[in-house]
Amino acid sequence: MMHNSISISAEVDSALSEGQPVVALESTLITHGLPNPENYQCAISAQDQVRAEGAVPATIAVLAGQIKVGLDPSEINQLIETEDCHKLSRHDLATACAKGLTGGTTVAATMICARMAGIRVFATGGIGGVHRGWQDSFDISADLQELSQTPVTVVCSGAKSLLDLPATMEMLETLGIPVVGLGTRELPAFFSVESGIPLHQWADDIAEAAQIIQARQQLALGGGELVVVPPPAEQAVPRQDVEQWITQAVSEATASGLAGKTVTPYLLDRIAALSGGTTLKANIALIKNNAAVAGQLAVALRT
Repeated sequence: MMHNSISISAEVDSALSEGQPVVALESTLITHGLPNPENYQCAISAQDQVRAEGAVPATIAVLAGQIKVGLDPSEINQLIETEDCHKLSRHDLATACAKGLTGGTTVAATMICARMAGIRVFATGGIGGVHRGWQDSFDISADLQELSQTPVTVVCSGAKSLLDLPATMEMLETLGIPVVGLGTRELPAFFSVESGIPLHQWADDIAEAAQIIQARQQLALGGGELVVVPPPAEQAVPRQDVEQWITQAVSEATASGLAGKTVTPYLLDRIAALSGGTTLKANIALIKNNAAVAGQLAVALRT
C-alpha cells in the first residue's frame, strides 16, 4: 500500500503504469557527496544518461516531509538550497516525514523508497560498508542490512574507497548479498579500477547480469543484488595514490574528533583537495557511467 508521504512524479508514475524501465537515483550525492555546482550538474547528467539508454530516471529525496520519487531540476535546486539538509537512512526516514524535514536519501533509504514505488533498479556511486577501525567503533553502514532484505538491484562501483573493503566483502557474503562484477572479476574500489579483492561472481555483459538477477527472483532468495562496475579508465585513480590520501584524511578527521554522519562528507572533501580534484572527476564520471549501465539493465530486465 502506498503511503501518503510518497509523491511520484507524473513522468515516473506514467512509466511505471505502462511497464517502462525506471531507474532510481539517490540524492545524498547532491546534499552531502559533491560540492556545488558539480552536485547539480552531476544529478542532471545522471538523469540524462538513464534517458539515453531508454529508461526513465527517478531521483529520490525527501522535501519538507514528502518522499519525492522523480525530482525535476527545480526540486534538485530546492534540495541544494536547503540549509539544514539531512542525510537520511532507514532509522530516521520516518522521522523526517513526520517532522517535515528535507534531506538526501542514502543507499538504504533510496532502496526503501524505490521498493515502495515499484522500482527494481537503482544506480549510485558507491555503497556504504564496514568502516576502517570498525573493531572499536562498530561503524557499519545500514546499506548492507538493507541490501540483505530489500529486493532492489544496485549498480555501483563497489563500496567507497575510504571503507574497510575486505571486511565489507566479508559482511556482504555473510548477509547473502551477491556481488556481481560486470565486465570485471575484481571488486572496483570506487575511484580505482583495482582493489586486489577477487570476485566470485561476474557477468560478461548486461544480458548475463539480467539473467542472474532474474534467476534470483525465480528462486525467491530475497534481498537485493550488487552489480559492480569499474570507474571509467580515463578518470580512474591508481589505488596506491588514493590510499595515501585516505590515510592522511582519516588521520586529520580523527584528530578533529569527527564522528557519525559528518565523517564521510569530510573525508570525501579532504581527499578531493589532496588529490587536486582528480577524485572529484572520478566520482562524477563513475556516477554518470553507473547511471547509464543501470538504464541498460532496467531495459534488459523489462524484456
